[in-house]
Amino acid sequence: MLRHVPPMGIYETLYAFRDAFGTPMGEPGTHPWSQGFPRTVQLPGGPPMPASVEVTKDDLKYPKAWGLPALRESIASYYRTHYGAAVTADNVMTFAGGRPAIVAVLLFLEPDVAIRVASTEYTPYYDMLRLLGKRPVLVTSDVANNFTPSVDELLKRPAEGRQLVLMSNPCNPTGVTRDGDDLQRLVESARAADTGLLIDEAYELMHTPPVSAMRFVRDIDASNLFVVGAATKGWQSPGIRIGWVVASRRNVEILGNFSSFGMGGVSHPSQRYAIELLRQERVAQARVAVPAFYDSQRQRYGEAFARLGLSLFSGDGGFYHWCRLPSGMTAEGLNRRLFREGAAILKGTDCDMARRGDASPLAGFFRFSFGPLDPGSLDADVAILRRALES
Repeated sequence: MLRHVPPMGIYETLYAFRDAFGTPMGEPGTHPWSQGFPRTVQLPGGPPMPASVEVTKDDLKYPKAWGLPALRESIASYYRTHYGAAVTADNVMTFAGGRPAIVAVLLFLEPDVAIRVASTEYTPYYDMLRLLGKRPVLVTSDVANNFTPSVDELLKRPAEGRQLVLMSNPCNPTGVTRDGDDLQRLVESARAADTGLLIDEAYELMHTPPVSAMRFVRDIDASNLFVVGAATKGWQSPGIRIGWVVASRRNVEILGNFSSFGMGGVSHPSQRYAIELLRQERVAQARVAVPAFYDSQRQRYGEAFARLGLSLFSGDGGFYHWCRLPSGMTAEGLNRRLFREGAAILKGTDCDMARRGDASPLAGFFRFSFGPLDPGSLDADVAILRRALES
């Protein structure tokens, strides 16, 4: 009775890996280069991960539709303290992760709002837009523009009607990061009645310094800006499934109304854990340690990959390398060889918002995740990749 829906592209790779290797990715002896999760242990110079949270009898009651007031205030305070944004708890809505937050915003867009998105972007955006019946306008993101569409191209208005720009920043899969004048222009565009910006900042802390659109917010209540954050990446806690949207009070009210019948709120224990993550003294440490650790990993793996003959188009954010294989090789073929070694990468075709399969210009690209990797695994990782490339 259910209409079939395929899994997100990365899961198809994970299922194929399991079938070929005999055990799921993530088990001992496997190498999760295809997966986008961070290290969930204390990083050098970083704060320890909270070991426990107190759960009271009140936490066993139904959660509030918008989220725990204490968490909403912690999130608002974070943006006020570190980006100077004039926002309050009333501008914050919590979700069970960043992806549900993005889906909810897209779900309630007015029908005349066109969606502009780069042609190389975060894999689930394609599935979200397709299943919600949205037909995005793709903005070219390829080798010719170094996977960095101009702001003018992103903001090009349709002949009539309104538009919403959807983007990840830093970008998943490329790591290209918008900051400074470019990011300011994008944020200020959302003050116009006919333009909105939905910016996914899951990798905010994986950049030196951390970067957020909230730095350029003047009056969020007079804008069509939606900033999505999460505890998933920089706060190193993907398993608690906590994300949020910062937006105008009116839009937060709409999202809360949806939660009242469509979500029922978010787990209180998870929200309690997120409050611990966002304590001021802990945040101050994390905003230094997280960027430093992933900058080091990005540089180390980048130098090693260049020696392997890979062409890198990676930006300076996130925890991925965006790699092009030597001519004639495809990521599909590379994965078949990597599976035998207990490893896998994310194929570039899964990041093609036009989903052109073997005909995609991204068929020879792949995303390598160094997010979960121990610094000591570099030599072994490079040896495996070398064997797969040479075979």
